Amino acid sequence: MQKLFLFLTLISACLFAKAQKEPVERVWYNQEKTSKIQVYKATDGLFYGKIVWLAEPKDALGNPKTDVKNPVESKKKAPLQNLLILKSFKKSSDNANQYEGGTVYDPMSGKTYCGKINLAGKELKLKGYICSFSMLGRTSTWTLAE
Repeated sequence: MQKLFLFLTLISACLFAKAQKEPVERVWYNQEKTSKIQVYKATDGLFYGKIVWLAEPKDALGNPKTDVKNPVESKKKAPLQNLLILKSFKKSSDNANQYEGGTVYDPMSGKTYCGKINLAGKELKLKGYICSFSMLGRTSTWTLAE
């Protein structure tokens, strides 16, 4: 009986540990507070972010805003709502508050950059840069929206 109890306790602890979210897995306001981005861990173990709220979700004609700046013609009609803008970030092995190796898509320009995320409490510092020149880029500070 003791062994069964120990086994069940161990299984419960493993399931609980697996269910815990990373601190970055939250909903964040972008720097301008014009959108909210939900960061989540996908089944591949990497982190992604999608737009889940827009301050102005409709264009002048009352239609949902779309990804009009996207360089791929077939993607220009994709709605900005639920658009994936952070892709394939992995947690740094050196720094528990850093995520790296992913890409950042900027729907305002239609450009994709390499990126790095640094988590600092209720702020997320997202650095987007030209992939082969990490010195050429900018950092945007997002704040917790929850």
